[in-house]
Amino acid sequence: MPQHPAPPTDLAGLVAAYEQTARAVVDLGQTLTARDFDKPTECPGWSVKDQFSHVVGLESWLDGATPPSVNVPDLPHVKNAQGEFIELFVQDRRDREGTDVVGELEDVIASRLSAMRDPSLNEDSAVKGPFGRTTASRAMTLRAIDIWVHEQDIRTAVGRPGDLDTAAASLFVAAIISAFPRVVARDAAVPVGHAVIVDVTGPVMARAGARVVLDAERRTWGEELFTGESHDEDTASAPMATTSIVLSTDALTRRGAGRRSVDDLVYSVTGDADIAAAVLENLVITS
Repeated sequence: MPQHPAPPTDLAGLVAAYEQTARAVVDLGQTLTARDFDKPTECPGWSVKDQFSHVVGLESWLDGATPPSVNVPDLPHVKNAQGEFIELFVQDRRDREGTDVVGELEDVIASRLSAMRDPSLNEDSAVKGPFGRTTASRAMTLRAIDIWVHEQDIRTAVGRPGDLDTAAASLFVAAIISAFPRVVARDAAVPVGHAVIVDVTGPVMARAGARVVLDAERRTWGEELFTGESHDEDTASAPMATTSIVLSTDALTRRGAGRRSVDDLVYSVTGDADIAAAVLENLVITS
């Protein structure tokens, strides 16, 4: 089943997805109380205000600002150099009011949108991305997904669900679906011959499946299902042991972002419950 709504692929659509979720974060921030900004989120180690600090800090850096010169203390959620770099922006805003950080974000987003709507840019233009130089389309995809995930962190923490049917949500669902064959065959080590299907019930609806097969060198890989094609003519019509997982957009994306444990996830399974749990355990695609 094709994903619905489909994720944007053109630069204008990707910038629009970025703008929608970024402005939603700003709009949320403008309605929060001091107590709301102090609430913990599902993102380890971060409060609601820290979420805003992260988004505005990274967007400012992508907009040309110099990273702050601050010391990052030994924190359990900081695992590597990338995490320490990200934490710089959060630490730099520790003593500021949440409303002040939200105001900064509003200004930075306006500047970023102006830059990304430069008429000279196209999908393949080289721009600064969160992991180095990349294409404009890739940069906008990554930033729309990241900001949307943090939007959901904030919404969950303050009890204001929403925006599960947006273009940015669709981009993240598409990213998880794209990784699904690899997760099934390599990360979850599902046995050869077994197929796993995931049905996403909405608001973003999608269906994906992968059967574990052997390539010419006897290495396992995930053969995509529902493509209308088979990469293995000898086994195309062979009966498959199948496990199906059904879950909502919220459950899929919270797990895909590593925010919710499998034990805390609401989903249903037809088939092998252990295989389903292994796939969901390995479904985290954010770093």
